[in-house]
Amino acid sequence: MKTYFIRYSLCLVLFFSYSSFAKQVVDQLNRTVTVPDHIERVVVLQHQTLNLLVQLNQQDHIVGVLSSWQKQLGKNYNRLAPNLIHLPMPGDLSSANIESLLTLKPQVVFVANYAPQAMIEQIEQLNIPVIAISLRQDLASEAGKINPQMNNEEYTYNEGLKASILLIGEVMDAKQQAQDLIDYTFSQRQIVSERLKDLKPEQRISVYMANPNLTTYGSGKYTGLMMQHAGAYNVAAATIQGFKQISIENVLQWDPQVIFVQERYPQVVNEILTDSAWQNIMAVKEQRVYLMPEYAKAWGYPMPEALALGELWMAKKLYPQRFADIDMQKAADEYYRRFYRTDYHPE
Repeated sequence: MKTYFIRYSLCLVLFFSYSSFAKQVVDQLNRTVTVPDHIERVVVLQHQTLNLLVQLNQQDHIVGVLSSWQKQLGKNYNRLAPNLIHLPMPGDLSSANIESLLTLKPQVVFVANYAPQAMIEQIEQLNIPVIAISLRQDLASEAGKINPQMNNEEYTYNEGLKASILLIGEVMDAKQQAQDLIDYTFSQRQIVSERLKDLKPEQRISVYMANPNLTTYGSGKYTGLMMQHAGAYNVAAATIQGFKQISIENVLQWDPQVIFVQERYPQVVNEILTDSAWQNIMAVKEQRVYLMPEYAKAWGYPMPEALALGELWMAKKLYPQRFADIDMQKAADEYYRRFYRTDYHPE
């Protein structure tokens, strides 16, 4: 019975995949993938792509999501796309439930660039196109890595974010929405660059990005680039590459002036403020430990709202006198109305 079910479902997938004209796209693993011209059913096994699809107003085409989407995007994300809470979860970042995928009849599955090759091949054997998204413009040898080597982080992430948005827009027939998102994001980003252009290296405020279990971002991640754009010095950049666990002794030695915590990890703020091991660190003594807002996505991979809003929020926290006229609620409302179709309502 199980074999019959799989064969029958495979026939349905084959029919669904070829029921429209096809086009070819190149994903961010440099793979040429054939997808239908018109796509109505999408499974998303990467949270960054899920967030971008919502901003491109494509959430009605999503029929399945990764199981960790709420953990990755934050507990309040559901208000931006309420239908997500009801969707099946046929896999996660590094695995897929093939039988569950078959029942959803997706025309394309989006995965992370570091998804296991075996997982990608397993899905493709069902004749379901797989699109890998990295949000980076990598050297060919680095495309499938979580912590790649980069010759130029600025170029890698700026051009990689643009390419990923355009790729998703191409696949979903949402090219204009994709271009609008790119244009708005990078034009807004110039506000910070212009106001901090005369900031000298020795004037930069030292910052530590705190995550659960003493994990943080060093060099080679967008978070470091975010800090750089906002006028901060990432204390971990010279010591570690990528996303890694460090020790409290490292933080004590770095003695950052400011500590930031991502919105999805509010418990970390309380841990830092109440743990005696942290009390001699300058940021704690001066009460400069800040929980970041939802839009300030200081992730290892860039998101457009992080560039358009997050870097501005961070810069305003670090250098309030240079951004005294900036109303972050107003700026966030403008972005959210345009790309999330709602006002920004911090919880």
